[in-house]
Amino acid sequence: MSRWVKPDINTKFHIDLEWWRKKGRDFRVHLRSHLCPECQAVYANHLEVEEIDWIDSETAEVTKVDGLWQCLRTHCSQLPDYITEKVALTTSVFRLFLANGNAPLSPIEMYRILGKQTPEIILRTLSGRQVYEGIKPIPPEEKPQ
Repeated sequence: MSRWVKPDINTKFHIDLEWWRKKGRDFRVHLRSHLCPECQAVYANHLEVEEIDWIDSETAEVTKVDGLWQCLRTHCSQLPDYITEKVALTTSVFRLFLANGNAPLSPIEMYRILGKQTPEIILRTLSGRQVYEGIKPIPPEEKPQ
C-alpha cells in the first residue's frame, strides 16, 4: 500500500483504467460516447472492435491498439468541436487524455494545452474527493523514470 502524497500543480495525472474495473464500469462504452457522430455510426457495436494493428508513421513499428481509442485519437480528437469552451473542464481533461493516449500530464501541462481555468483550479477539481471518469494522480512510486 502506498503512502498518500498530496498532489500539487506538478503532479502527473492519468486515466486510471483499474478504477474503471473496480467500479464495474465499461471503459469502452464510455470511450465510444466520446467518438464523433460519424465514428459512433461506424462503430455502432463497440464490442466488435477490439485491437487493431497500428503502424507508426515515423518508425513503421506495428503495434496492437484498441480500435475505438485509435479512431478517437486519429480522427475525432482532430475535429474543431472535440474540446470547446462549452465542454466541462472534467470532460475536456478526460478527452485530452484520450487524445494523447493517456500520457500522464500535470495540471500545468493540461492548462497549457486546454487554456481552460488555471492549473490551481484543475488541481482542485481533479484532486478532490470525487474521481471524475477515472482521472487520478499517479502515485509517486509509479512515475516513469
